[in-house]
Amino acid sequence: MLVLLGILVVVAGFVARINPLLVILAAAIVTGVCAAIAPGVSLAALFQAGVATLAAFGEAFNDNRYFHVVWLILPVIGLLERAGLQERARMLIAKVKAASAGRLLLVYLLIRQGTSALGLTSLGGHPQMVRPLVAPMAEGAAEIEAGGTLPDAVRFRIRGMSAATDNIGLFFGEDIFIAIGSIILMVGFLEQAGIIVEPLQLSVWAIPTAIAAFLVHGARLLMFDREVRKAIAGGQSGQTSEAGK
Repeated sequence: MLVLLGILVVVAGFVARINPLLVILAAAIVTGVCAAIAPGVSLAALFQAGVATLAAFGEAFNDNRYFHVVWLILPVIGLLERAGLQERARMLIAKVKAASAGRLLLVYLLIRQGTSALGLTSLGGHPQMVRPLVAPMAEGAAEIEAGGTLPDAVRFRIRGMSAATDNIGLFFGEDIFIAIGSIILMVGFLEQAGIIVEPLQLSVWAIPTAIAAFLVHGARLLMFDREVRKAIAGGQSGQTSEAGK
């Protein structure tokens, strides 16, 4: 029963709002050490159990080397933003007269879904694409229509829709690629239930769903332009009335 102390550590850590990674690490160490407790066990054995638990963490991390690349993305994007990446993105979209927030996000949805269907899921994403490029470009397109700065409510709404567009494009596009983890998971689950299917069959049946998702969210993005215009007009009229007072 002592191994259940790890659950207590998780609950206590989350209640205290400690960093989740530290909480999980501490819970794993407590569980590993408690599993080695037995009558007559020495402190040296308990210490070795803790070291073995940490070694298991290190081995798992080392075996999944692609995580190293993911963590490198964050400082690289930070340096690019500091060098003016978002400002350059706004300047670039300002040169396209027909651009609007909804139209730009519609194009990104098409690209994101198409590349995900080919297995290139890492080409997009919130930290490496939405935050530094897509959202600032959508905001820039809306600023052109507004003729100035955007109200905070409109700016945050555009950022949220940019993130949602990336999620939808990835979620409904990646299932078309036969070697993606979700397809392999479904094939294995169905095989355990006695249902034998080929990965290609699941990929083919994911195409109608992806098309439907593109049409539905594409219509939402086109209607989103009207929402942005109304919000901008409402904000400008509010500012005019305040100025009159």
